[in-house]
Amino acid sequence: MAQKLRVPLGFVIAAAVLYFAEPSMVSILVGLPVALVGTLFRGLAAGVIKKDSSLATSGVYALTRNPLYFGSSLLATGFAVMSANEIAAALLIVPFGLIYPTVMLREEAHLSRLFPQEFRSYKAKVPRFFPRLTLRFPRSFSFNQYLANREYNTAMGLAAAVAVFAIKLWVK
Repeated sequence: MAQKLRVPLGFVIAAAVLYFAEPSMVSILVGLPVALVGTLFRGLAAGVIKKDSSLATSGVYALTRNPLYFGSSLLATGFAVMSANEIAAALLIVPFGLIYPTVMLREEAHLSRLFPQEFRSYKAKVPRFFPRLTLRFPRSFSFNQYLANREYNTAMGLAAAVAVFAIKLWVK
């Protein structure tokens, strides 16, 4: 249920966040780098993952088993900071904390069924959510895979949200 609701709920939350947002120049300058890192992290993950056809273990998947969700958490945090509003921040962070742990566990169970031996070994080496800090990991990014996974939508969403924050700041 949570897995099916997360995308439509995300659009409703985004609209509410943009409504409640009270951005300042400082909040945008502090939150934007966090959101950009989240977008980059998601993009690097999308350039590796081939859903259900092979287990992604290289690139940022060598740092965390859930780089897409880790990137999303940074995006949410960046948007929360940029919004400079407690209601908007809570709308971003609370649902993420309630929905995504369950989603991650379900996806891990699914991967365990699809790739039993490989996933067991991968799970033993790589943390579930917070990336291990290292610059040494196998790289395997493919721009074509990034496009196939349509991750450019995240970058466009970030640009649109920042534009709305900038407009709200400008018309204050």
